[in-house]
Amino acid sequence: MSFLNTLRQWDKAVGCAEQKNTETALEVFLDIEDKNSKISYNIGCLHLANGDFDAAEKAFDFSIGKDGHLAVAFAQRGITFYKKEKYEEALADFKLALKELRDNNLIDYSPLGLRYKLHACEVLHNMGLVHAQLGDWEKAQENLFSALARKAEAKFKHIDLALEAILKHKLFELAEIRPGLLFKPNQKYVSELEKKDYLGKAKVVASVVHQDEFSGFAPLQPQVEDVPSTPIRSHSLRALKGEPHTVLYEFYPETVEELAVLPGNVVFVLEKGTDHWASVIFNERVSVPKNRFTVTLSLNDDAIPGPPVRNPPARPKRRTPSKKMPSLSERTEDPGESAGCLMKVHFLYTVVITVLPGIPYRTLLHKISTKLNLPASAITLSYVKSGKKVTIDESEMTSVWKGVVDGRLTLWCALSQTTPAITQVVALHSYESTNPEDLQFRQGDVITVLSKVNADWLEGRCNGKTGIFPASFVQHLKKDH
Repeated sequence: MSFLNTLRQWDKAVGCAEQKNTETALEVFLDIEDKNSKISYNIGCLHLANGDFDAAEKAFDFSIGKDGHLAVAFAQRGITFYKKEKYEEALADFKLALKELRDNNLIDYSPLGLRYKLHACEVLHNMGLVHAQLGDWEKAQENLFSALARKAEAKFKHIDLALEAILKHKLFELAEIRPGLLFKPNQKYVSELEKKDYLGKAKVVASVVHQDEFSGFAPLQPQVEDVPSTPIRSHSLRALKGEPHTVLYEFYPETVEELAVLPGNVVFVLEKGTDHWASVIFNERVSVPKNRFTVTLSLNDDAIPGPPVRNPPARPKRRTPSKKMPSLSERTEDPGESAGCLMKVHFLYTVVITVLPGIPYRTLLHKISTKLNLPASAITLSYVKSGKKVTIDESEMTSVWKGVVDGRLTLWCALSQTTPAITQVVALHSYESTNPEDLQFRQGDVITVLSKVNADWLEGRCNGKTGIFPASFVQHLKKDH
């Protein structure tokens, strides 16, 4: 089958699928003799939507065989294996999809004809679900913490819900690609398939019939003298002063300064950087070299609700650090925020603090508990050592500080399961949070009090969340039995 016929059938099949006529779309796709990786991917997606998992698996196998770097095909085959309850195979495919992302947070397939962005956080989300199905809850929690750290958009709220479910040892929903999203053929080539009238309508310029309208020939145009012996090059050709290189692997842009290229494309390298990035010209567009960067996420504050029925007492004032330069001994116990190691702590959300390398365990624990608004006795810290998560205590601090790379360190924080409830109170009135550190509750909710901030404010836990709240909004304390 010729390339033109393949394009016609491909375009026809996608049109049938968009009209919800999946049976006809499958017939047209299967009738194509020379199926490339994208067409095979489309066939697999249609079988997956119809619930024919065996046929979908074979189609994705063929797609990956044609293009071993198509991450979205690995992700779809992993979803197919999961629905067939082949959890080991599903986990292997999700790992391959994550590998083909090449440390990028996403791949935008729009330049290749698929209006979809494969996000690393959703692949990690599905890996966590597979680990949960296999009973490895600790690994599932680790995957979801990684997904939360790489979440680039606020729309991925299902990752937060999945993390809450994992903490309760419950399963959650699989993150799937919306049915109906298929690779489309290049519209530039499709438009060339239409018949065009290059000659146009005939016009009489001379005739022996006297009724024909004819106004005569146009006069001769002035001729150009001293025609150059060599043709004048266009500006775009003169700009190609770089060294030509052939592209070996696909690259998908993440910013407007980057260019999408495919294997076999020829680019002209203008400048090479020491960070393995280069400024090139491709299709008369110039890319700008840009280093890789990480995005630090922060929680978005919700809209501020109205005030409660009763006016709360004044908020406790935070301690402000002294402007006086501390001594060396003081820095050991309470390091400043302006210099030191940048530490990322994964909890129900991710926080970043700055500490001085070498501080003792109790000082580090105090700083993290203060940042999370939790008592130090209620949390447990851990770090990754030789591929395993190890609980931190005073004896592990030497190994912890050896793990600092380029001034950065990552820790994990979990609530201590052995921390007893101090007291419990009952809410007299509903309290709406106006700050991230507030604890929101409704009238009648039972709140576990963790600590007393001052005479007017308490710190407690309710409905799985921790924060501070006015003491006047609850009944008198009851001792636990």
